[in-house]
Amino acid sequence: MINKRYKKALALIELIIAMIVTSIVATAVVTLAYALDTANDVTDDTSKKQAHIRFAAIRISELIRYSRLVCYAGSNDLAVWRADDDNDSQISISELVYIECGSAQTYLRLCEFSSSDKTAINISSIGAFASNWWSTYGADVNYTNLIPQCSNVTFGFLPALPPQSEFVTISFNFVENGIARQYQINAILRGRAGNLLDEGGNIVSDDD
Repeated sequence: MINKRYKKALALIELIIAMIVTSIVATAVVTLAYALDTANDVTDDTSKKQAHIRFAAIRISELIRYSRLVCYAGSNDLAVWRADDDNDSQISISELVYIECGSAQTYLRLCEFSSSDKTAINISSIGAFASNWWSTYGADVNYTNLIPQCSNVTFGFLPALPPQSEFVTISFNFVENGIARQYQINAILRGRAGNLLDEGGNIVSDDD
């Protein structure tokens, strides 16, 4: 009788131990699977963010590289004369593009205008995008969000401020995996129309 009870107790202990071991193994497997899934999610998120940054860098660099002039610079935006579409050596509203970061400097986007008004614009009349000075030309604005979430956006210019600038740099911070990293986009104006500027920084026609 005692031997039978001993065997039953031993079997029960063995069953309990087996259940504990199985539980530990199952927990380890679940934890490992969760860790791998989280790591994959983090990797996918980082890849998406890096793709956003690469796209923004290419788009902004190409825009500035082939622009005619940097016409305006503020703390929250800059305006470039992207091209002389009608070959009149003058700026019209539809030829301007703003690179804007907002008053909080938390994003980067392009602001492009569509307008049939080809009235020439003086560089001195070009101001901050947020002032809506361009609305008097009946222009509609098309927005392209390049980096929707960043911080501390700053614009730099060399060798001088617009419209004499030949080199543009845009710096910003971007959070990846909880760490804020600084990025910088650099571009040289290869198609700069400095020959159209007089000593006062105003555009003159080819005939002047």
